[in-house]
Amino acid sequence: MQSINEKQIVYVVSDSVGETAEYVVRAAASQFNRGATEIRRFSYIEDKESIDEIVQSAKEINGIIAFTIVVAELKEYLMEKAKEKNVMYVDILGPMMDSLQAVFRQPPKMKPRLVRQLDEEYFRRVEAIEFAVKYDDGRDPRGILKADVVLIGVSRTSKTPLSMYLAHKRLKVANVPLVPEVEPPEELFEVSNHKVIGLKISPEKLNTIRTERLKSLGLTAKANYANHERIIEELNFADKVMKKIGCQVIDVSNKAVEETANIILGIIGKGEESKNIM
Repeated sequence: MQSINEKQIVYVVSDSVGETAEYVVRAAASQFNRGATEIRRFSYIEDKESIDEIVQSAKEINGIIAFTIVVAELKEYLMEKAKEKNVMYVDILGPMMDSLQAVFRQPPKMKPRLVRQLDEEYFRRVEAIEFAVKYDDGRDPRGILKADVVLIGVSRTSKTPLSMYLAHKRLKVANVPLVPEVEPPEELFEVSNHKVIGLKISPEKLNTIRTERLKSLGLTAKANYANHERIIEELNFADKVMKKIGCQVIDVSNKAVEETANIILGIIGKGEESKNIM
């Protein structure tokens, strides 16, 4: 029997990092008014020899083993050895996985480090979204050099919605508006043209989109923004810039954002030579 001030040592064992097991142990230990609990974490355990050493060490100091091992062979081996040595153990994931298996009616994958993979994907997605916001609408041309994809085109060619959609696919996207009165940033001509995607649109479609945009803002549809001659001027300018860069061009006139995004994902994945996609 331990005295009330004696430190209890818990061995946290995992075939991944072991953060989950350690957090659970600390949360449980905090509910007891006893001496401090010392946690010794053993991560990425993948062989029986390591388990033998951990179980023997726990036996010698009357420690407890808390584990999150999902590889069936190692898990069974640890429990068997702990029983042989009369070492107390706790399977932290087992009961929950058994319950979920009954509900989902399918066996678990039994692969270590899946949670960490999901966490990494989540943080990459968040990072990509923050990148898209920071480098939206040509705010900072330095983003062009850091981006996975650079979208260029005149106003109202869905550059921002596309940037956000692709960010959710974990791509860092910068977008740059092309305006006749403003010289394109030098960075556009410094990056590989395979990273740059030009977005073109028919004059009629752009006129309709811009007219509706003006109406939504309570402005007259006769403003220069939706003027046919102005639109032709902008599109011609954008076409010259895209040809100078030598980038691939997508006609977004009759495409939904999702459709255009999928085309871009295909382009980035295949690394094809420059060509127009109608």
